[in-house]
Amino acid sequence: MARIKPQALLQQSKKKKAPRSISVAAIALYSVVTVVMVFFLFATYRHWSQRSIMQTEEGTSNFQVEDDILDSKKSDVPKYAIFNTSKGLITVELYNEGSPEIVDEFIDACQKGHFKGMLFQRVVKHFVIQGGDSENHAVIEDWTSREKHYNQLEKRLKHEAFMLGTSNTKQDKEAFDIFITTAPIPDLNAKLNVFGRVINGEDIVQEIEEVDTDEHYRPKSRIGIIDVTLKQTI
Repeated sequence: MARIKPQALLQQSKKKKAPRSISVAAIALYSVVTVVMVFFLFATYRHWSQRSIMQTEEGTSNFQVEDDILDSKKSDVPKYAIFNTSKGLITVELYNEGSPEIVDEFIDACQKGHFKGMLFQRVVKHFVIQGGDSENHAVIEDWTSREKHYNQLEKRLKHEAFMLGTSNTKQDKEAFDIFITTAPIPDLNAKLNVFGRVINGEDIVQEIEEVDTDEHYRPKSRIGIIDVTLKQTI
C-alpha cells in the first residue's frame, strides 16, 4: 500500500474544513423573496386599514343621515295650536318632547277636522273648561265632588293653571276631548294627559269660565271651537 505524504494529508484536511461559498445568484434570489414578502405584508396592512377607515366613515355617515331624518321629522311637527273659539283666540304651546304620542294624536285629530264646531260641554269655575263630544264626565264629576278637600291641600301639591290636556280614561278611541285648567289643580296627571299650555289668550279662557251654567256645569249659551290652526312658529 502506498503511503500518503504528510503534505498531501494537510492539504486534504484544509479542503474539508473550508466553508462552502454561497453564490451571488442565491443571495440575489433571497433578497428578491424578502423584498416581495415585505411588500406583500405592507400592501395587506394598508388595504385592511383603508377598509376599516371606510367602514367607520360609512357607519358615521349612515348615523348622520338617520339623525338628519329624525331631526327633519321633529322640525316638521307643529309646535303651536291656535284655537279659534266663539270668544276669541287661544294660543297653546304643544309639549312635543314631553308628550309626543298625545301631541301626534292631537295633530291628527286637528287635520281630520275633529275640533271644528266642538262645543265646551262643561265649565267649572276655578277648575276647568271641557270641550268634546264624549259623554265621559268622570273627570269633572270627580274633581267637583272633592272641591272642598282640594281647597285645603298645600299649594305645592297643585299644578299650574292654563294647562291643556285630554282625558286618560277615554271610552272611544275616535273621541278626543280637551281640558283647559283655569286654576291650579291637584293630582292633575292622575286624570289628564297634559300635552300643552296656554301662552296667549288666558283672558279668553277666563271669559269662557265666567259664562252662566246649569247645575251640571253645562253652559246655558253655546260656546265652542270654530277651528284649530297648527303652526311651527308664532
